[in-house]
Amino acid sequence: MAKAYIFPGQGAQFSGMGLDVYEKSPIAQALFESANSILEFSITDIMFEGTDEQLKETKVTQPAIFIHSVALAQTLGENFNPQMVAGHSLGEFSALVANSVLSFEDGLKLVSQRALAMQKACELQPSTMAAVLGLDDNIVEDICASTEGIVVAANYNCPGQLVISGETNAVTEACKALTTAGARRALVLPVGGAFHSPLMEPAREELATAIENTIFSEPICPIYQNATAKAVNNANDIKKNLVAQLTAPVQWTQSIQQMIIDGATEFTEVGPGKVLQGLMRKIDRNVIANGVIIEANNNG
Repeated sequence: MAKAYIFPGQGAQFSGMGLDVYEKSPIAQALFESANSILEFSITDIMFEGTDEQLKETKVTQPAIFIHSVALAQTLGENFNPQMVAGHSLGEFSALVANSVLSFEDGLKLVSQRALAMQKACELQPSTMAAVLGLDDNIVEDICASTEGIVVAANYNCPGQLVISGETNAVTEACKALTTAGARRALVLPVGGAFHSPLMEPAREELATAIENTIFSEPICPIYQNATAKAVNNANDIKKNLVAQLTAPVQWTQSIQQMIIDGATEFTEVGPGKVLQGLMRKIDRNVIANGVIIEANNNG
């Protein structure tokens, strides 16, 4: 029996996020204040009191979810004893800090650089993403491949739920073909660009330089990375997969299935919301999926 911790990505944010853990844990308070200093603006004000629109800004969304997730992991103290970890897209950075591969400061700086690089890449050409429900993955992949322009499978979230990503016109045309093929829904998402697609290549190059110049330590337990969906224990391999993640699909379903094969019986989501717990129930109902319960003054 193995315990796994999973960390959410973009889309898990909400107004008021992190306020409960901030008020109950001095450890979290110190982390939040450190984040404000590192980022050189008060991200906690936006997290605690900002509007949904403010929280959707890329420079805010990704660091906010990262900070919230790491703070929750730290409040667990000695109770945080993972046998394996994984993070959904952005969540991979939270998982690496929790897994002692990255320091909090280095992790936050990389997340901030990643967010800004992705924003710049999004502005280079019209691009978007769409959620596809109710079709087999191979059908979605085939339709993307036969659609003119750039459109690819980007997020394998759970069986029957796949997100595609690419040029706006190509995504729109693919959605029409997917609906014709029997998709229950093929809905363009309100996102800034084509994440996890070849259109993120400029961001990948920028992030690769930043990652190469950052110290990565060996993990305390295996991390199952989006780009490979396999257990990774080597710091250099982790770096390589983290860079590849920007233009490669998020193999979330495959990662979770592999973790279960490797012995995971309980998954705890560490971060805002319950998105990953919902996906867990659709991937495998036989494993336990829960979240972190915050106790007052936990660990000081």
